[in-house]
Amino acid sequence: MKVYLIGAGPGDAGLLTLKGRDALACADVVVYDALANDSLLGHARPDAERIYVGKVAGNHALPQHEINALLVRKAKEGKVVARLKGGDPYIFGRGGEEAEELLAAGVPFEEVPGISSTIAAPAYAGIPLTHRNFASSVTIITGHENPDKPGSVHNWKALAASASTLVFVMGMKNLPDIARHLLDAGMDPDTPAALVYRGTTPHQRSLVATIATLPQAAVDNKFSNPSVIVVGKVCSLHDRLDWFEQRPLFGRSIVVTRAREQASGLARSLTELGANVIQCPTIEISPLADYSELDAAVARLADYGWIIFTSVNGVRHFWKRLAACGRDSRAIGRCKVAAIGPATADALRERGIEPDFIPARYVAEGVVEGLLALGPVSGVKMLLPRAARAREVLPDELRKAGAQVDVIAAYETVPAAARKDDVLAAMQDGTLDCVTFGSSSTVENFLSLIPAEELRAHPEVKLAAIGPVTARTLADHGLPCHIQPGAYTIPALVEALKAHYSPQR
Repeated sequence: MKVYLIGAGPGDAGLLTLKGRDALACADVVVYDALANDSLLGHARPDAERIYVGKVAGNHALPQHEINALLVRKAKEGKVVARLKGGDPYIFGRGGEEAEELLAAGVPFEEVPGISSTIAAPAYAGIPLTHRNFASSVTIITGHENPDKPGSVHNWKALAASASTLVFVMGMKNLPDIARHLLDAGMDPDTPAALVYRGTTPHQRSLVATIATLPQAAVDNKFSNPSVIVVGKVCSLHDRLDWFEQRPLFGRSIVVTRAREQASGLARSLTELGANVIQCPTIEISPLADYSELDAAVARLADYGWIIFTSVNGVRHFWKRLAACGRDSRAIGRCKVAAIGPATADALRERGIEPDFIPARYVAEGVVEGLLALGPVSGVKMLLPRAARAREVLPDELRKAGAQVDVIAAYETVPAAARKDDVLAAMQDGTLDCVTFGSSSTVENFLSLIPAEELRAHPEVKLAAIGPVTARTLADHGLPCHIQPGAYTIPALVEALKAHYSPQR
């Protein structure tokens, strides 16, 4: 038995430490707060028990003493417990109290530090807490003192007179009092001061004022908790060093409809550019119930002149069947291999196969044009391992040219479990900017969740398609395609989104 007190960091999932990730991965039970980034739970084992004990202002899922008892009870059942807390457990996180309770109960524990919002939020807003020209120390202060304590425990005169950068957390409700205390204690009214709301997340906002004007600026700009308050000359660096909020897609909410297996690259690229990514997978990639037809084709690969791959999924599932049949990439032999685009080509290269052909246009029509340009295909046997249901343009046109094409299912796409609530909520409150579509099937399945009429009622929501085939599917439903890349790839789609939104910043 053991309990890990893990700091989840301030919100950016990438700020979880490697040790925190590894502790999560080995836990039998995960006890977690109202995290700024729920994706961190994905590091836990699928079979791990997940228990929410989140605390937000005025609403505690469990009081602290019950959380303490829960940790002890689960550990004494012989389980490894991961206690996941926002920020750092020991910086205003009551992790010290939990550690004391575990110690008293004889439960082994380990504290895994996390990156606190007290340092991360200012850093993401371009405010270094120390700087040789401005401040050589930092004072971290709670803006929400224990209500049972008589008066204030803070030495306001010492704080006001110091050359230290002051960082207040949980202090928005008391911001006017904090400013008043500092001014009454002699702080220069023109001392720079800043607010950072939901630091390190796509919802981050920041502003700089003076300590005298900050309370009114907070009201005027509708700042609320969770915000970090920073006071000191280092705040003057905000306008020059603010890198996070200057990213090209910062503040944009973009829906990714790709299957979960394919979405990570697109979601990661959009997130790195500052977007708030709403994942709404509309399809799932599913194995077939019967692989006898594909296995038979694998057994006679020597008969084929070409193997044509039209997706990364086709490559993955084809190689799974090679392995299941006791074979590997050498089974390709003298077959020539075509890849519909660069992502599919890269998937082949990962398996030791350099494609013999990649079309100039990454669509079925481009494959046909390119193969026919290479020479006659009459009588040539071609294998096309692909999704169970797909466009027939490629095999039909090759057959017209005389090729013998075996179209064999390697996997199938099925509608994903509906996850439309986040999309509808963002659409209805006016914060949704764009929905991206990586294939015609994502269009069809998305519209089965959210009807075309709903999208037409929100013309501010832009629709992005990876290529002309997907754009035509939108048009078939009476919907426009606002954003489409010149090359039909995910990287090109990301660049098209960047180009569309960057001039508006």
